[in-house]
Amino acid sequence: MQRQVRLDGVSAGYPNRAVLDQLTLDIPALTTTAVVGPNGSGKSTLLGVIAGVIQVTAGKVEHGTDKRVAFVTQRSEVADVLPLTVRDAVAMGRWGHRGLWRRLTRQDRDVVETSMRRLGISSLAHRQLGELSGGQRQRALIAQGLAQEADLLLLDEPAAGLDATAQRLIADVLAEVAGEGLTVVQATHDLEVARSAGHLLLLRDGRLWGEGDPREVLTGEAIDEIWQLRPRA
Repeated sequence: MQRQVRLDGVSAGYPNRAVLDQLTLDIPALTTTAVVGPNGSGKSTLLGVIAGVIQVTAGKVEHGTDKRVAFVTQRSEVADVLPLTVRDAVAMGRWGHRGLWRRLTRQDRDVVETSMRRLGISSLAHRQLGELSGGQRQRALIAQGLAQEADLLLLDEPAAGLDATAQRLIADVLAEVAGEGLTVVQATHDLEVARSAGHLLLLRDGRLWGEGDPREVLTGEAIDEIWQLRPRA
């Protein structure tokens, strides 16, 4: 198994609140890893640690590549303070390649258009991001992540609260980009999405409860233990 990310004894959290507790795990390259667990289990914190936006308090994080990591959160604060169009927001994904003040090249613009098209938002290109529905905005943020052309794409509940059509579209796009050689890691509450992943990380109370093939890890017994808090034998 080719490894994309390795966590070794990692602990992390926030001021006065520890979240992750000595996590040791591997994230394989070139597939989709689903991160599942109850609220408060540490899914978002784990993504933040992998992305480098949350510092570890113990242990170490090793990446298999030096290429940029793309991190798609559930909400972008930028949209609340800047009058961005959808195209502007997606084009921000090219800043890591071009810099903040340099003009986009034709190749950059092609990447932006392709990313919007994949998420079905080309017709929204001139709309203000802040005017969009939650589902439309989320698709724009995922398109921004794709436009970064990173080796590793991290997503925090990318389809949360969306209708079935939008969920299916996002799932299909993530499967496509994983098939094209991108490593995808997504936190999700959707067990069907988790079961369709190539790899699964099951968290509870900031600790790793299970890891591996979703069909082997996400059993009925494990679900009962994790979500109904049955004691582990």
